[in-house]
Amino acid sequence: MDSAADPSFDRLILLVGRLNYMWTNTESLLIHLIAGLTGTTKDVAVIIFLTLNTTRARVDLVERLAKMDGRDPKVRDLILEQTQRLIRLSGVRNKYNHCIYSFDSDSGTPKTILMRIADRKTGIKLGRTDTVDDEAMEKIEDVLSQLNLANREIWQLIGQLGYPL
Repeated sequence: MDSAADPSFDRLILLVGRLNYMWTNTESLLIHLIAGLTGTTKDVAVIIFLTLNTTRARVDLVERLAKMDGRDPKVRDLILEQTQRLIRLSGVRNKYNHCIYSFDSDSGTPKTILMRIADRKTGIKLGRTDTVDDEAMEKIEDVLSQLNLANREIWQLIGQLGYPL
């Protein structure tokens, strides 16, 4: 398919690229939370962060550290608020990063094909397909706005708590 024939494809690719960039940038702020919560250096926290190879594992670590006995409940709650926001936003990010793309043969409209197996009672279901229409792209744009806000608020929290930069 010629992408020049369908501007929605170009819009989708740009949005997914921005989503990847902003997600990676925002998720990396967990490094500073790990450093602060463990009382270690940023370099050690980078090693811990990179050793955990999923967002869920990284968030779980930060949440468990925040919930440890003796932790100030105000600090715990501020951190949990941010990690839970990341988990909520991860659904859209995961959808567009863990799929393949196809195009409607008649309209050229982009579609996602989910790269997951859904086990059923007596069989399996593969590749749920969703159309990437204007509403779907607006949802990605909304997540981008929320990630932008999350990024700024997490940086502010890191500074407020005096965690390693």
